[in-house]
Amino acid sequence: MSGESVIVTPGRRLGLAEEYEAGSGTYVRNGLIYASILGTKIIQPTADTTAEETSDKTSDTPAKPLVFVERKNAKFAIPAIGSEVLCKVVRMNPRAASVAIMMVGSVPCQEDFLGTVRVQDIRATEKDSVQMINSFRPGDIVRAEVISLGDQRSYYLATTKNEHGVVFAQSTAGNTMIPISWEEMQDPKTRDIEKRKCAK
Repeated sequence: MSGESVIVTPGRRLGLAEEYEAGSGTYVRNGLIYASILGTKIIQPTADTTAEETSDKTSDTPAKPLVFVERKNAKFAIPAIGSEVLCKVVRMNPRAASVAIMMVGSVPCQEDFLGTVRVQDIRATEKDSVQMINSFRPGDIVRAEVISLGDQRSYYLATTKNEHGVVFAQSTAGNTMIPISWEEMQDPKTRDIEKRKCAK
């Protein structure tokens, strides 16, 4: 009989390897069990054993419950490696921008997935000279590609392709800017120019 069940995404921590047996749709890393696919987390309690079975087993090594992920047909979008996503920058530091993934292709996500654009994944060339503050700002809408499933907390994204980068941004004055080059956007009202990694 199945026990606890909940929808999980790849990289979600499911439990401790010392407490559960890792089943299908999972993997073990550093003593922890994670989901490897989208689906329903199911904990299968240990089955009752017969007298004959128990006579062949030691009593001090009880079987652990089985935890596995059962795949199901999702009706909402979920990022995958190679997916093109639309996301919003929520916070930044000199090394990376944290984003909320809102759409996968043209399909909206039921909930925002967390993503990270590292400074080395912004541009394909001259990576050493890239500065995060000259590429994105909080509130920017960015088109990017999923390059790794990352960990249980976020996906890793890249904007190295010409068609990837900022597609919508507001100036410090609060006006919608327009791109004037691949690395600059301009406020049409104030004429102020701000640095961005623009999508082509």
